Parts: sequence; structure tokens; C-alpha cells
Amino acid sequence: MLSMLGAVSEFEREIILERQREGIALAKAKGKYKGGKKKLTDEQVAEIKKLISDGVRITHIARDYNITRQSVYNYI
Repeated sequence: MLSMLGAVSEFEREIILERQREGIALAKAKGKYKGGKKKLTDEQVAEIKKLISDGVRITHIARDYNITRQSVYNYI
């Protein structure tokens, strides 16, 4: 009995994921699914690269620009 319930719930989960993928594909086709906006301009990215070459720590740069350290690494 428990294995039947498990099989049914797996099947339902597969259906849910399939519908989700279809919805995302439709949203992308309509241009609604673009991701997040960039937090820094190209000039700010250039400033960050210069600061890093000057030896400023990533933590200080991230704090000054109000972004995470990982975002700094992603930009460089």
C-alpha cells in the first residue's frame, strides 16, 4: 500500500515539474522571464577592477558598493 502511495506521489511531482517547465518556456517566449537587473553600471565595474588591481580587499569593495562579495567576484 505504501509503495502505491509513493508511486502516485512521484507521478504527481513529475506532472507538476512538467507544467512548471512549460510555464517557464511560455514566459521566456513572451519576454517576461529575464532574470534580475544588474546592480552596477559599466563604470562602477571598471572602478572595482581598478580597486582590485590597487590591492583593495574584496570585502571592503563589496561593503562600499552595497553588494555581496560573490557579486564582486562575478563582475570581475
